[in-house]
Amino acid sequence: MAASSRAQVLDLYRAMLRESKRFSSYNYRTYAVRRIRDAFRENKNVKDPVEIQTLVNKAKRDLGIIRRQVHISQLYTTDKLVIESQEKPRT
Repeated sequence: MAASSRAQVLDLYRAMLRESKRFSSYNYRTYAVRRIRDAFRENKNVKDPVEIQTLVNKAKRDLGIIRRQVHISQLYTTDKLVIESQEKPRT
């Protein structure tokens, strides 16, 4: 993978994770983050430039979908779940 292609993929990965963490619903948020990580790990060994570009284009479309869904989820917020209100253990 070329350096510019690698940088583009990493930027897209970070943008998708950052945007997914803005979901107001815990379930959507954790599902989206898990799904993004799994998809990128699954395709990390792809070497064909045409296939890489196809995957990048698909990820850009998915990023647009995530952004729209985040916006919609913020319009219709719900109460936090019990698991969200727990303090993280101190280590």
